[in-house]
Amino acid sequence: MTLLRLPSTWLVLPLLFACTVTLLTYDLPDGYGEGLVLLASCAGAVLLLDVLAGKRLPPLARFRARQYAGTREGFVALAFALAVLAFCLLDLALFPVALVDDPHAYATMEGGREHIRHISDMCWVMPPIGLLCARHRGLRWSLVAAGLVFPVLVIDRNRLLNGLFALALVIVLRRDARAPLPWKRIALIALVGASVFSVLGVLRSGPLAGLTLPFSALYRAAPQGIKWLLLYVSAGPYNFGAIESRHYHDASFLIHQVVPLSGSVATAGTGIPLDSPTVNVGTEFFPFLMAWGPVGAAAAVFALYLWLHWSVRRLWPNVPLFGLLIFLRMAYVCLMAPFAPQAFIWTNVDFIALCLLLQLFAAWLPARAPTLSIHPT
Repeated sequence: MTLLRLPSTWLVLPLLFACTVTLLTYDLPDGYGEGLVLLASCAGAVLLLDVLAGKRLPPLARFRARQYAGTREGFVALAFALAVLAFCLLDLALFPVALVDDPHAYATMEGGREHIRHISDMCWVMPPIGLLCARHRGLRWSLVAAGLVFPVLVIDRNRLLNGLFALALVIVLRRDARAPLPWKRIALIALVGASVFSVLGVLRSGPLAGLTLPFSALYRAAPQGIKWLLLYVSAGPYNFGAIESRHYHDASFLIHQVVPLSGSVATAGTGIPLDSPTVNVGTEFFPFLMAWGPVGAAAAVFALYLWLHWSVRRLWPNVPLFGLLIFLRMAYVCLMAPFAPQAFIWTNVDFIALCLLLQLFAAWLPARAPTLSIHPT
């Protein structure tokens, strides 16, 4: 549990793990390893800084002792979750359902769908809010199920992983401090997530047979489902190393990422000299590398750690609900930092700002908040 309470765990371990998997998945061309060394070195420096900083997550007892159901925060969070659910239903009712109609429909955002998707993309908040705030069993498990089923229907693997991660982390943090980690439940969640992820990968992108990257013998001998997982974990560091070795510079992608409506953030079909046009992710720090080189990428690693550290501080002293949602989001984007940008994007900033506003709104409500039919069954 000491490791889980260390903020840097959520950033350092995924970076080191992804770099290790990348070394095992590819026979790296000359020069590609320098990018991996940069990422691993930054991870080590962040770990050292975090140990010296001394800030930790609150003890498990505080997570378990805090009750949200029936409180002002719980009422506002349930209203928020139900609003997200309404937009998920609108998304399914008004536009093609990728899993049912056409797997390629996941990328179709015309006709106003992009505006609805800005809200329905927050479907991952429904499982933790349902688990923490709904007393009524039917409402609780409906929110949990909706938050996990919707991303499957629209073939959004990222939102599915976000929802599963938030659900698993809440279970871990809310357990009795004297009890061992619930490995069976966590393993089941991980197994379901990995299985669904692999299946959705095949449906969304087709078979991997056409890729011509320098895969290792270990990768080539792996089953198809394992290949998808290896590719998902390793593609970001691989492309990061490739671009670092070529000293390619283009600041436009970073500008498009952080400035709303300034341009497309897609890397597919662009002039970036990627080894494969379809494997086009490059870690959270990829746009900073292209804009400002290795120094910019390293600065982005430390900036992400400081942001995560801020989210941990907001959990003290009594684990406020919207502070917990912010931490769940920041922990997840750090977990996914080896894959693609999810932290330094305007929609992530919008989510955190929304949580801060909802926390303020909850504080303005009368001391006894109304309920949303959340009496025990």
